[in-house]
Amino acid sequence: MAQSVDEGTEYLETLPRRLLTLYLPLGVMLFFLFFPFYWMVTTTFKPDAELYDYEHFNPFWIAHPTLEHINKLLFETSYPDWMINTVIVSVSATVISLFSSVLAAYAVERLRYTGSRYVGMAIFLAYLVPPSILFIPLATMVFKLGLFDNDLALILTYPTFLIPFCTWLLMGYFRTIPYELEECALIDGASRWQILTRITLPLSIPGLISAGIFAFTLSWNEFIYALTFISSSENKTVPVGAITELVEGDVYHWGSLMAAALIGSIPVVILYSFFVEYYVSALTGAVKE
Repeated sequence: MAQSVDEGTEYLETLPRRLLTLYLPLGVMLFFLFFPFYWMVTTTFKPDAELYDYEHFNPFWIAHPTLEHINKLLFETSYPDWMINTVIVSVSATVISLFSSVLAAYAVERLRYTGSRYVGMAIFLAYLVPPSILFIPLATMVFKLGLFDNDLALILTYPTFLIPFCTWLLMGYFRTIPYELEECALIDGASRWQILTRITLPLSIPGLISAGIFAFTLSWNEFIYALTFISSSENKTVPVGAITELVEGDVYHWGSLMAAALIGSIPVVILYSFFVEYYVSALTGAVKE
């Protein structure tokens, strides 16, 4: 058996085979992943003359770097306000969604009652409803509550699509925690709240981080609700502000647009770089279940 296994993997030891089966597919994948970021960087630091004159300038390289587009973005638009609004909305919606998802997932997985599985399935199915359908009734509620053109409109509507998936993810992670730990705590007189805060949550840190990253990323990049519920320039988020304020009729300010996209992607990249191991382990644990 050992000999057959060695023979089965032996073909990977030769360089040509490794190039075809490993390095070439990996290189193609990395190219498609990183090329958009490379294009954003080059477009951000190119002067307008290089952006439109491909006969005299290489479209994939910068001949004369400039900070003109970044200067215009930061000092001639409301981009700093858009960034602050995006951070406030994303962090607030993430905290609300995580708190609600933890309670919902724990109730479905640990409070054993008739129909709990169907409740969990219904919560996940709610995630499959497209936001393009939900924003119409939500817009009516936002107008009636007087929240239009306010950050609260986004903070209160984003959990409608964040909570279902986060709940499903945490349900899968809670399922990996032995129930015997909670039974021992119940015998010792611990309440459900004490069990949740002192046993379940500390053991679920990777799952919480994964759900938090997911919620934060979706909130940061959300476009439909932010476009519908916010009208004034200073209250917009980065995705909506960049598209609506940096496009004047048929004139696209590509340098500033790419600068807005590049700077706006930095917080998410930093977040993933710090917590990528927890994110992968949580998704793996949830899928296994």
